[in-house]
Amino acid sequence: MEISRRSLLTSALALPVAGAFPRVAAAASPPGDVVGKITVGYQGWFACAGDGAPINGWWHWSQNWGQPPSPSNTGIKSWPDMRDYGRGYQTAYANLGNGQPATLFSHYDQQTVNVHFGWMQQNGCDTAALQRFNPTGGEGPTRDAVTSRVRSAAEATGRKFYIMYDVSGWTNMQSEIKADWANKMSAHASSSAYARQNGKPVVGIWGFGFNDGNHPWDAGTCLDVVNWFKGQGCYVMGGVPTWWRTGVSDSRPGFLNVYHAFNMLSPWMVGRISDAAGSDSFYTNANVGDQADCDANGIDYQPCVLPGDLQLRQRRHGDFMWRQFYNMVRVGAQGIYISMFDEFNEGNQIAKTAENAGMVPNGSGILGLDEDGTACSSDYYLRLTADGGRMLKGQLALTPNRPTQPMG
Repeated sequence: MEISRRSLLTSALALPVAGAFPRVAAAASPPGDVVGKITVGYQGWFACAGDGAPINGWWHWSQNWGQPPSPSNTGIKSWPDMRDYGRGYQTAYANLGNGQPATLFSHYDQQTVNVHFGWMQQNGCDTAALQRFNPTGGEGPTRDAVTSRVRSAAEATGRKFYIMYDVSGWTNMQSEIKADWANKMSAHASSSAYARQNGKPVVGIWGFGFNDGNHPWDAGTCLDVVNWFKGQGCYVMGGVPTWWRTGVSDSRPGFLNVYHAFNMLSPWMVGRISDAAGSDSFYTNANVGDQADCDANGIDYQPCVLPGDLQLRQRRHGDFMWRQFYNMVRVGAQGIYISMFDEFNEGNQIAKTAENAGMVPNGSGILGLDEDGTACSSDYYLRLTADGGRMLKGQLALTPNRPTQPMG
């Protein structure tokens, strides 16, 4: 099981003192499938026993994938709203508060992915970045199958998708990531739904330069990989440390030439902020300088926006997420990356989520979207994302006041 990004990156990170960062150049790229667009991170990594997936287990739903999820064997912090799915798989949780059985979905089912991409289509999510961890082990065949399902769903709904490699814990990354693209994943770039920017297929790489043992490569190794993908004709997006530009805290020093080699940069923010004041602080101390550096170096800037960890009560019925949309649009970002679409493990999902205690298993301790006393429809964070996208695209005036009502 992959170590979650948050579990690696939760140390307290001091904010450097803000400086003067004048905007010195125009945006690097015109609108495309990621510039000027809302991209959602798509894990695509849930499977269930009995779904026919090669992995044959409760992939990411449980700590022990060989056993069904239960309060003592769980890998999630939030519960999905299961009403739109054509098929669910029975867990070992008690029934929901409304008496319905506690079932979960599988990404191995085409219908599940179709449902997700239908939600994206309905709520202004332009592009999905499909996360691809080390595919060379036992998880590879299931990941390959999910990729094909994502392609089909994107084609059917007019959405775009691209492969985003998460290199966390990938021992032989330098050679194997190249082989995986050349021998398998590049074939998907022929799809009409595969994201392109500046006429080039988009590839994401998340994890270069992070200052921890799960991302151990030196700058030369990382630069070699970025340049290899660029040599394959790709537009390369980098998911990089929060403090990439200064090379401190979560970033290894000496990586600036790696970061500047990317066509687009998206600094990670999960675990960094938990309220609107934190977003404002990062706007002043990080985002303004990041945008200026990207402008000066011909790089597209795609900061993260996250709904907040529901179980930690960070969401403030959408006010936290909206403040981030406001800050990232006013800084001049070339695109926005939503962290994440279906991240029920960390509780940062925008996908339809249980509204209240009637939609979560009895005795589970899992919170619904109404945890702060404000009733929210299960699609609220999808609708909030749609409005944030309109603001990014200039279809909605820049406003610090959330226009989206919790009950749609």
